[in-house]
Amino acid sequence: MRNFVVKRGDGAYRFGLLGSAFDDLFNSPWTSNFSNIMRTDIRDEEKHYALDVEVPGFTKDDIKISLENGYLTIEATKEESKENKDNQGNYLRRERHCGSCSRSFYIGDIKKENISANFKDGILTLTIPKENVEEVAAKKYIEIK
Repeated sequence: MRNFVVKRGDGAYRFGLLGSAFDDLFNSPWTSNFSNIMRTDIRDEEKHYALDVEVPGFTKDDIKISLENGYLTIEATKEESKENKDNQGNYLRRERHCGSCSRSFYIGDIKKENISANFKDGILTLTIPKENVEEVAAKKYIEIK
């Protein structure tokens, strides 16, 4: 199981790292191929966060990035070719990946104009500016009636 140490005010909670702590719990021989898609490294740089997202086998045109209600969502879709022949003849077997995958991160109230994305060699790099994050309030208790 992955272990993450999240300190108050370090911004890591903004990317939903706590939710991924349970990823390995659900891995099995039947789902392990899917866990390798869109692996993400998150770097804390001086003035921004940098996300390096692995999207092997996809092109820039296969990827869409959206921002809605504070969630940054990365979607990659690869359509299956309906061709049964290539230039040299008929296919006997086709093992090309087709389908879609997505990953979402909570980034809060950041404008899309301030986020940049670059794609090179199967790695999508997103740059997200650090905003003034309000300090998390002290723990409060809810009265049970």
